[in-house]
Amino acid sequence: QVQLVESGGGLVQAGGSLRLSCAASGRTFSGYVMGWFRQAPGKEREFVATIRWSIGTTRYADSVKGRFTISRDNAKNTVYLQMNSLKPEDTAVYYCATDLTTGLPTLANQYDYWGQGTQVTVSS
Repeated sequence: QVQLVESGGGLVQAGGSLRLSCAASGRTFSGYVMGWFRQAPGKEREFVATIRWSIGTTRYADSVKGRFTISRDNAKNTVYLQMNSLKPEDTAVYYCATDLTTGLPTLANQYDYWGQGTQVTVSS
């Protein structure tokens, strides 16, 4: 059974940084893609970033490109989202997700497994 556990959320001032972690278990993830999504109150869940576990290729939403960095630690089965230059509009619940699929998918329905989410709040 795939299990994803996010951590690292919190309250930060605009311009600050946070690093989210997603610990994955229950599989060998070499053929998987790992993504980060976020959902603000009253809005749909939106793509943030994704990474192919085996080769490390990445894709980002335009809204976070240049500010956020996704990475993974194979030995720890953990994916990270380093978030710099945070803005109030980055406030949301952040979710990690995974699936055994090709490419670098950006749609939430392309991911079968989800974590419980971690709250990120950016104050102005």
